Amino acid sequence: MTEPDALERDFPLARLTTVRTGGPADFYARPDSAERLVELLAWTDVEGIEVGVIGSGSNLLVADAGFRGLVMKLDGALASIERDGNRLLCGGGARLPQASARAAREGLSGLEFGVNIPGTVGGAVKMNANAYGGDLSRVLEWVEVATSSGTDRRVPDDLRFSYRRSGLAPREVVARAAFALDRAEPDEVKATLAGMRERRKAAQPSGIKTFGSTFKNPDDPRAEGRSAGVLLDQAGCRGLGVGGARFSDKHANFVENTGHARTADVIALMAEGRRRVRERFGVQLEPEVQLLGDIDAAEVYGP
Repeated sequence: MTEPDALERDFPLARLTTVRTGGPADFYARPDSAERLVELLAWTDVEGIEVGVIGSGSNLLVADAGFRGLVMKLDGALASIERDGNRLLCGGGARLPQASARAAREGLSGLEFGVNIPGTVGGAVKMNANAYGGDLSRVLEWVEVATSSGTDRRVPDDLRFSYRRSGLAPREVVARAAFALDRAEPDEVKATLAGMRERRKAAQPSGIKTFGSTFKNPDDPRAEGRSAGVLLDQAGCRGLGVGGARFSDKHANFVENTGHARTADVIALMAEGRRRVRERFGVQLEPEVQLLGDIDAAEVYGP
Protein backbone atom coordinates (compact mmCIF):
# COMPACT_ATOMS: atom_id res chain seq x y z
CA MET A 1 0.00 0.00 0.00
CA THR A 2 1.31 3.48 -0.91
CA GLU A 3 2.62 5.52 2.01
CA PRO A 4 0.13 8.30 2.88
CA ASP A 5 1.01 11.92 2.14
CA ALA A 6 2.28 14.41 4.74
CA LEU A 7 3.95 11.90 7.05
CA GLU A 8 6.83 13.26 9.11
CA ARG A 9 9.70 10.98 10.12
CA ASP A 10 11.71 10.85 13.36
CA PHE A 11 9.35 13.33 15.00
CA PRO A 12 10.32 14.38 18.58
CA LEU A 13 7.50 13.43 20.95
CA ALA A 14 8.66 14.96 24.25
CA ARG A 15 7.29 18.37 23.16
CA LEU A 16 3.81 16.82 22.79
CA THR A 17 3.69 15.57 26.40
CA THR A 18 3.18 17.68 29.49
CA VAL A 19 5.96 15.92 31.42
CA ARG A 20 8.38 16.53 28.51
CA THR A 21 10.19 13.19 28.39
CA GLY A 22 10.69 10.53 25.70
CA GLY A 23 12.22 10.07 22.25
CA PRO A 24 10.99 10.36 18.64
CA ALA A 25 8.34 8.54 16.64
CA ASP A 26 9.25 6.80 13.37
CA PHE A 27 6.22 8.43 11.70
CA TYR A 28 3.96 11.34 12.69
CA ALA A 29 0.73 12.64 11.17
CA ARG A 30 -2.04 15.14 12.00
CA PRO A 31 -5.23 13.76 10.41
CA ASP A 32 -7.90 16.45 10.05
CA SER A 33 -10.87 14.32 8.94
CA ALA A 34 -12.37 10.94 9.68
CA GLU A 35 -11.52 9.83 6.14
CA ARG A 36 -7.85 10.71 6.58
CA LEU A 37 -7.81 8.98 9.98
CA VAL A 38 -9.24 5.77 8.50
CA GLU A 39 -6.71 5.96 5.63
CA LEU A 40 -3.81 6.14 8.08
CA LEU A 41 -5.16 3.29 10.20
CA ALA A 42 -5.64 1.15 7.08
CA TRP A 43 -2.04 1.84 6.00
CA THR A 44 -0.67 0.81 9.38
CA ASP A 45 -2.72 -2.39 9.27
CA VAL A 46 -1.40 -3.38 5.85
CA GLU A 47 2.21 -2.48 6.70
CA GLY A 48 2.10 -3.99 10.21
CA ILE A 49 2.96 -0.66 11.85
CA GLU A 50 2.11 0.12 15.47
CA VAL A 51 -0.20 3.07 16.18
CA GLY A 52 -0.25 5.65 18.95
CA VAL A 53 -2.46 8.70 19.47
CA ILE A 54 -1.38 11.73 21.46
CA GLY A 55 -3.99 14.19 22.61
CA SER A 56 -2.91 16.80 25.15
CA GLY A 57 -0.11 14.47 26.27
CA SER A 58 -1.22 15.01 29.86
CA ASN A 59 -1.51 11.36 30.85
CA LEU A 60 1.36 9.91 28.86
CA LEU A 61 4.90 8.60 29.23
CA VAL A 62 6.87 8.09 26.01
CA ALA A 63 9.80 5.65 25.96
CA ASP A 64 13.23 7.27 26.03
CA ALA A 65 14.00 5.38 22.81
CA GLY A 66 10.83 6.75 21.21
CA PHE A 67 8.06 4.86 19.40
CA ARG A 68 8.59 2.42 16.55
CA GLY A 69 5.43 3.22 14.64
CA LEU A 70 2.99 5.98 13.67
CA VAL A 71 1.90 8.61 16.18
CA MET A 72 -1.14 10.73 15.32
CA LYS A 73 -2.46 13.97 16.76
CA LEU A 74 -6.03 14.77 15.68
CA ASP A 75 -6.48 18.15 14.01
CA GLY A 76 -8.95 20.22 11.97
CA ALA A 77 -12.50 18.84 12.05
CA LEU A 78 -11.28 16.14 14.42
CA ALA A 79 -10.49 18.84 17.02
CA SER A 80 -13.56 21.05 16.50
CA ILE A 81 -16.27 22.01 19.04
CA GLU A 82 -19.79 22.86 17.86
CA ARG A 83 -23.23 23.30 19.42
CA ASP A 84 -26.20 21.32 18.15
CA GLY A 85 -29.24 22.28 20.22
CA ASN A 86 -28.61 20.93 23.71
CA ARG A 87 -25.70 18.85 22.44
CA LEU A 88 -22.05 19.70 22.20
CA LEU A 89 -20.37 17.95 19.25
CA CYS A 90 -16.63 17.57 19.74
CA GLY A 91 -13.83 16.10 17.68
CA GLY A 92 -11.79 13.48 19.48
CA GLY A 93 -8.83 15.88 19.47
CA ALA A 94 -10.76 18.76 21.07
CA ARG A 95 -9.43 19.72 24.49
CA LEU A 96 -11.94 18.92 27.25
CA PRO A 97 -11.35 22.18 29.21
CA GLN A 98 -12.14 24.15 26.04
CA ALA A 99 -15.28 22.06 25.50
CA SER A 100 -16.38 22.82 29.07
CA ALA A 101 -15.78 26.54 28.57
CA ARG A 102 -17.69 26.50 25.26
CA ALA A 103 -20.62 24.73 26.92
CA ALA A 104 -20.66 27.39 29.65
CA ARG A 105 -20.72 30.23 27.09
CA GLU A 106 -23.60 28.49 25.30
CA GLY A 107 -25.57 28.11 28.54
CA LEU A 108 -25.23 24.32 28.65
CA SER A 109 -24.56 22.48 31.90
CA GLY A 110 -23.26 18.99 32.65
CA LEU A 111 -19.70 19.17 31.36
CA GLU A 112 -18.29 21.51 34.03
CA PHE A 113 -16.07 18.82 35.54
CA GLY A 114 -14.11 18.69 32.28
CA VAL A 115 -12.49 22.06 32.98
CA ASN A 116 -10.11 20.28 35.36
CA ILE A 117 -9.25 17.35 33.08
CA PRO A 118 -6.25 18.51 31.00
CA GLY A 119 -6.80 16.13 28.11
CA THR A 120 -8.74 15.68 24.90
CA VAL A 121 -12.27 14.41 24.43
CA GLY A 122 -10.99 11.19 22.83
CA GLY A 123 -8.55 10.60 25.66
CA ALA A 124 -11.27 11.30 28.22
CA VAL A 125 -13.55 8.72 26.60
CA LYS A 126 -10.79 6.13 26.38
CA MET A 127 -9.87 6.65 30.05
CA ASN A 128 -13.44 7.31 31.28
CA ALA A 129 -12.15 10.50 32.86
CA ASN A 130 -13.97 12.24 35.69
CA ALA A 131 -13.21 14.85 38.32
CA TYR A 132 -14.93 16.64 41.19
CA GLY A 133 -17.98 14.41 41.10
CA GLY A 134 -18.53 14.70 37.35
CA ASP A 135 -19.20 11.56 35.33
CA LEU A 136 -18.33 11.45 31.64
CA SER A 137 -20.58 8.49 30.92
CA ARG A 138 -23.58 10.37 32.35
CA VAL A 139 -23.44 13.12 29.69
CA LEU A 140 -21.89 11.21 26.78
CA GLU A 141 -24.56 10.45 24.18
CA TRP A 142 -22.48 8.71 21.49
CA VAL A 143 -19.02 8.48 19.96
CA GLU A 144 -17.83 7.82 16.44
CA VAL A 145 -14.94 5.37 16.51
CA ALA A 146 -12.50 5.09 13.61
CA THR A 147 -10.83 1.82 12.68
CA SER A 148 -8.93 0.64 9.60
CA SER A 149 -12.23 -0.37 7.99
CA GLY A 150 -14.21 2.83 8.61
CA THR A 151 -16.18 4.54 11.38
CA ASP A 152 -19.06 3.37 13.52
CA ARG A 153 -21.21 5.04 16.14
CA ARG A 154 -21.32 3.65 19.68
CA VAL A 155 -23.30 4.56 22.78
CA PRO A 156 -21.90 4.43 26.33
CA ASP A 157 -23.22 0.89 26.94
CA ASP A 158 -21.07 -0.27 24.01
CA LEU A 159 -17.92 1.16 25.59
CA ARG A 160 -17.89 -1.01 28.73
CA PHE A 161 -16.84 1.83 31.02
CA SER A 162 -15.25 1.08 34.38
CA TYR A 163 -13.10 3.17 36.71
CA ARG A 164 -10.53 5.03 34.58
CA ARG A 165 -10.90 2.74 31.57
CA SER A 166 -13.13 1.82 28.64
CA GLY A 167 -13.45 -1.13 26.28
CA LEU A 168 -11.88 0.69 23.31
CA ALA A 169 -9.28 -1.49 21.61
CA PRO A 170 -5.72 -0.21 20.95
CA ARG A 171 -6.30 0.55 17.23
CA GLU A 172 -9.70 2.18 17.74
CA VAL A 173 -9.67 5.99 17.80
CA VAL A 174 -12.45 8.34 18.93
CA ALA A 175 -13.07 10.64 15.96
CA ARG A 176 -16.08 12.50 17.37
CA ALA A 177 -18.28 12.57 20.46
CA ALA A 178 -21.65 14.08 21.38
CA PHE A 179 -22.51 15.28 24.88
CA ALA A 180 -26.18 15.68 25.84
CA LEU A 181 -26.35 18.66 28.21
CA ASP A 182 -28.95 20.76 30.05
CA ARG A 183 -29.83 24.39 29.47
CA ALA A 184 -28.67 26.76 32.20
CA GLU A 185 -27.76 30.40 32.78
CA PRO A 186 -24.32 31.02 31.22
CA ASP A 187 -23.16 33.15 34.18
CA GLU A 188 -24.04 30.37 36.62
CA VAL A 189 -22.14 27.74 34.64
CA LYS A 190 -19.15 30.09 34.27
CA ALA A 191 -19.16 30.68 38.04
CA THR A 192 -19.10 26.91 38.61
CA LEU A 193 -16.13 26.60 36.26
CA ALA A 194 -14.28 29.38 38.08
CA GLY A 195 -14.85 27.65 41.42
CA MET A 196 -13.56 24.33 40.06
CA ARG A 197 -10.46 25.98 38.64
CA GLU A 198 -9.72 27.56 42.02
CA ARG A 199 -10.13 24.22 43.81
CA ARG A 200 -7.70 22.57 41.42
CA LYS A 201 -5.20 25.42 41.69
CA ALA A 202 -5.28 25.23 45.49
CA ALA A 203 -4.87 21.44 45.65
CA GLN A 204 -2.58 20.56 42.74
CA PRO A 205 0.71 21.85 41.36
CA SER A 206 0.52 24.10 38.32
CA GLY A 207 2.99 25.71 35.94
CA ILE A 208 5.32 22.71 36.07
CA LYS A 209 6.14 19.78 33.80
CA THR A 210 3.92 16.96 35.08
CA PHE A 211 1.33 14.55 33.71
CA GLY A 212 -1.32 14.90 36.40
CA SER A 213 -2.37 12.13 38.74
CA THR A 214 0.13 9.29 38.74
CA PHE A 215 -1.85 6.50 40.43
CA LYS A 216 -5.56 5.72 40.57
CA ASN A 217 -7.33 6.07 43.88
CA PRO A 218 -7.51 2.52 45.28
CA ASP A 219 -10.69 0.68 46.22
CA ASP A 220 -8.74 -1.71 48.47
CA PRO A 221 -10.35 -1.72 51.96
CA ARG A 222 -6.87 -1.52 53.47
CA ALA A 223 -6.63 2.02 52.08
CA GLU A 224 -9.44 2.94 54.50
CA GLY A 225 -10.84 5.45 52.02
CA ARG A 226 -7.56 7.31 51.57
CA SER A 227 -6.64 8.60 48.13
CA ALA A 228 -3.46 7.60 46.32
CA GLY A 229 -2.01 11.01 47.13
CA VAL A 230 -2.63 10.62 50.85
CA LEU A 231 -1.16 7.10 50.88
CA LEU A 232 1.95 8.28 49.05
CA ASP A 233 2.31 11.23 51.40
CA GLN A 234 1.97 9.04 54.50
CA ALA A 235 4.49 6.60 53.01
CA GLY A 236 7.08 9.40 52.86
CA CYS A 237 6.95 10.11 49.12
CA ARG A 238 6.20 13.84 49.12
CA GLY A 239 9.25 15.54 47.58
CA LEU A 240 11.00 12.21 46.92
CA GLY A 241 13.17 12.30 43.80
CA VAL A 242 14.91 9.97 41.36
CA GLY A 243 17.18 11.59 38.77
CA GLY A 244 15.29 14.55 37.33
CA ALA A 245 11.87 13.32 38.52
CA ARG A 246 10.25 13.85 41.92
CA PHE A 247 6.91 13.60 43.66
CA SER A 248 5.50 17.11 44.07
CA ASP A 249 5.81 18.90 47.41
CA LYS A 250 2.26 20.16 46.87
CA HIS A 251 0.57 16.84 45.98
CA ALA A 252 2.36 13.52 46.37
CA ASN A 253 0.40 11.86 43.54
CA PHE A 254 1.96 14.24 40.97
CA VAL A 255 5.36 13.55 39.41
CA GLU A 256 7.35 16.59 38.30
CA ASN A 257 10.10 16.85 35.72
CA THR A 258 12.51 19.16 37.57
CA GLY A 259 14.50 19.92 34.45
CA HIS A 260 16.09 17.05 32.57
CA ALA A 261 14.20 13.95 33.68
CA ARG A 262 14.12 10.85 31.52
CA THR A 263 11.16 8.52 31.30
CA ALA A 264 13.34 5.94 33.07
CA ASP A 265 13.62 8.35 36.04
CA VAL A 266 9.84 8.71 36.19
CA ILE A 267 9.30 4.94 36.08
CA ALA A 268 11.90 4.36 38.82
CA LEU A 269 10.22 6.99 41.00
CA MET A 270 6.77 5.49 40.45
CA ALA A 271 8.14 2.05 41.32
CA GLU A 272 9.62 3.36 44.58
CA GLY A 273 6.39 5.11 45.53
CA ARG A 274 4.38 2.00 44.78
CA ARG A 275 6.79 -0.13 46.81
CA ARG A 276 6.59 2.17 49.85
CA VAL A 277 2.79 2.22 49.84
CA ARG A 278 2.63 -1.57 49.44
CA GLU A 279 5.08 -2.16 52.30
CA ARG A 280 3.42 0.28 54.69
CA PHE A 281 -0.26 -0.28 53.96
CA GLY A 282 -0.47 -3.51 51.91
CA VAL A 283 -2.15 -1.54 49.11
CA GLN A 284 -1.04 -2.10 45.50
CA LEU A 285 -1.40 1.20 43.66
CA GLU A 286 -2.43 1.01 40.00
CA PRO A 287 -0.88 3.56 37.59
CA GLU A 288 -3.12 6.02 35.83
CA VAL A 289 -0.47 7.02 33.29
CA GLN A 290 -0.47 5.52 29.80
CA LEU A 291 2.71 4.25 28.12
CA LEU A 292 3.85 4.72 24.52
CA GLY A 293 6.81 2.73 23.22
CA ASP A 294 8.99 0.02 24.69
CA ILE A 295 9.33 0.87 28.40
CA ASP A 296 10.58 -1.49 31.10
CA ALA A 297 7.84 -0.82 33.63
CA ALA A 298 7.09 -4.23 35.11
CA GLU A 299 7.69 -2.93 38.65
CA VAL A 300 5.00 -0.31 38.13
CA TYR A 301 2.47 -2.05 35.88
CA GLY A 302 2.94 -5.62 37.07
CA PRO A 303 0.92 -7.40 39.75
